[in-house]
Amino acid sequence: MKNFANLVYSLDQTTKTNKKIELVVDFFKSACNSDKLWCIALFSGRRPKRLISTRYLREWACEVTNLPTWLVEDTYSVIGDLAETISLLTPEKNGYSEKSLTAWISELRQLEKQSLEKKRHFVVNAWSTLNRKERFVFNKLITGGFRLGVSQKLTVRALSKITKIDEFELSLRLMGNWHPDTISWNSLIINDERKSDISRPYPFCLASGLDKDTLELGKRSDWVAEWKWDGIRGQFIKRAKELFIWSRGEENLTERFPELEALLEFIPDGSVLDGEIVAWDGEQPLDFNILQKRIGRKKVSKSLIETAPVILIAYDLLELKGMDIRNQKLEARRSKLTELINPIPNNLPIKLSKEIECKTWADLAHIRETSRSQSAEGIMLKNRNSDYYSGRKRGDWWKWKLDPLTIDGVLIYAQAGHGRRANLYTDYTFAVWDGNQLVPFAKAYSGLKDEEFRRITSWVKKNTIQKFGPVRQVHPELVFEIAFEGIHESTRHKSGVALRFPRMLRWRHDKLSKDANKLKDLKAFLT
Repeated sequence: MKNFANLVYSLDQTTKTNKKIELVVDFFKSACNSDKLWCIALFSGRRPKRLISTRYLREWACEVTNLPTWLVEDTYSVIGDLAETISLLTPEKNGYSEKSLTAWISELRQLEKQSLEKKRHFVVNAWSTLNRKERFVFNKLITGGFRLGVSQKLTVRALSKITKIDEFELSLRLMGNWHPDTISWNSLIINDERKSDISRPYPFCLASGLDKDTLELGKRSDWVAEWKWDGIRGQFIKRAKELFIWSRGEENLTERFPELEALLEFIPDGSVLDGEIVAWDGEQPLDFNILQKRIGRKKVSKSLIETAPVILIAYDLLELKGMDIRNQKLEARRSKLTELINPIPNNLPIKLSKEIECKTWADLAHIRETSRSQSAEGIMLKNRNSDYYSGRKRGDWWKWKLDPLTIDGVLIYAQAGHGRRANLYTDYTFAVWDGNQLVPFAKAYSGLKDEEFRRITSWVKKNTIQKFGPVRQVHPELVFEIAFEGIHESTRHKSGVALRFPRMLRWRHDKLSKDANKLKDLKAFLT
């Protein structure tokens, strides 16, 4: 535990990628195999099940520290992280522990069927045994994941350095359904004994946002252009006559889209397709909000399948007849995908993502402007000679998204952020005018620089009208331009609409609150 705690602390102290890789490599060199496996699991979101409510952790922290509840809660609101708050408030250790990370996780999980009192005794005793860094990690194991800016790609690079195994191969070994409970370090990393796992997906190939003129990309004919669909990125896998659907976030979605099982009869065994799962009205994709109704359901009802039908819009082929073809060029993979999909009856839930045909970049730019009428977010550009690589390789795949929709709103509520922004008011609620009233329509917390957040925080403290717990109502004076990707009607919101991915584009110093947009302006985006 000590070495892992030091790793977590050190990772939090740097933003340099090479330094982070060096730190992870050093940990892997000294840790036992089971701790290395749990490190990879925790960094990739495979954390233990939460066994203790944060409510009880707060109560026990008050008991141990002899501090009043209000003071612990106020400290938490300033620090913004409960695990860190408790690690700082609880007295320094009296004992000493040499238990490994794996041992602590094992003992924590044995608490599942224990009484609340036994859980309390174990946690309080742990707090008295571990030092501050170790207490923080221990609390994180109870309360949630580790958000340390350590991507899977970074972990893979560190693993490659100590194992001498190719990063491309390691990325594949870490994909899919594995857990430290069911596999060893040697089986997962060294020997790749999961080759026989028929459900294992491939690492996804990712695109970068286009930040240059299309003319800099060279010939228009060298690039495949497709619509960028607004759905769930997923891999459709058929192996041993079974179906598996994996999301980009490595979540098994098979049971959530049972209608895709109809494709099993027509897709050859040993096939892996990459594409977008979208809600479909028979002609084109439906609003993402309709698809979202199915995302949180592990099993879907017949009525939901009828009201939110889905299809797979396929745009790449990664495996065919059991052969990994990711190293073949995009042009060849698309050709094989077309041959696979064309014979499938039109009434089945799969479509080929067709190439947008045009000769010049100027023509494509005009077509891109029609994206919303196609229920798309913009255009994808893929080099015809590109492999299907793991992760993001800048230059071969680009997202050429439409500029976001925007509206000017008035700041009416503010709340402190979390983590390093716990001392700043960064989470805002915005409103538009409906007659003489301001109607809230969106919350946003990103898009501004730290210096702007500091200035707004100072203003919020001086212009608070009243408080509602951690939320402050402020004088309706500041105006911000809010960007968003989509909008739909909503009975859950007072404004009657809900925005997709709202964020602050800029602080409108040039506008007074009376100059902000009206509710009718916002609803005009619905048409």
